[in-house]
Amino acid sequence: MFWQEDDKKNDISTSDKVVDLSYRIDCKQIPTCHAWELSQALYQALPWMEDESEVGVHQIHGAASGNGWERPADGELIHLSRRTRMQLRVPLSRVDDAAELVGETLDVAGHSVGIGNMTTRQIDPFSTIFSRYIVASSDMSEDDFLLWVIDEMKSRDIRVRKLLCGISHEFEANGDKIETRSLMIADLDKASSVALQEVGLGLHRHFGCGIFVPHKGIKAVGETEDKSHFSGS
Repeated sequence: MFWQEDDKKNDISTSDKVVDLSYRIDCKQIPTCHAWELSQALYQALPWMEDESEVGVHQIHGAASGNGWERPADGELIHLSRRTRMQLRVPLSRVDDAAELVGETLDVAGHSVGIGNMTTRQIDPFSTIFSRYIVASSDMSEDDFLLWVIDEMKSRDIRVRKLLCGISHEFEANGDKIETRSLMIADLDKASSVALQEVGLGLHRHFGCGIFVPHKGIKAVGETEDKSHFSGS
């Protein structure tokens, strides 16, 4: 268990560095493992993106069902609804450049992804944030992973009080196996929440890793991911 209480600093409302972009897409299905293929398609459409380390590319997920989103097994297809969106997190200075995606059609692992209207959304400074995929070494225990997270936060002068390490997941990118764990960080002050969403954690932001999004709370994660449990030191 890693759990501390402290006063919060809530003097920030959103980021002045990055923004989330959401695109309507015309695509009926996409492979579960599409992170590398999506990044390559985006590099072709937006060549500047390949060298833009601040850009985050969310993997495309299907609609939620039951108590949470249920991902098909690797190697299968995700069937997408009209509500499904493709999302990028980009520096504010790149919003106009990213708008050039509208009207383009991406080839993602042989599947056509038509890009429709784009909307912007500011970063929400929620006290609880969640990342589906944080790159972690395959020989790293859960406790080791949490200690690494704590050290990373200390190096950024961010105090973490509540961490929840979730399920592990492996996916392939251009022939390489990438090991990840999900992670939720709770009870953050607004400034820390925004800072983590701006920069992320770990490697492979263009593959959807290390990107934090607001989450409804620590109890909900425990209920929807039955392999998760509280850990820490």
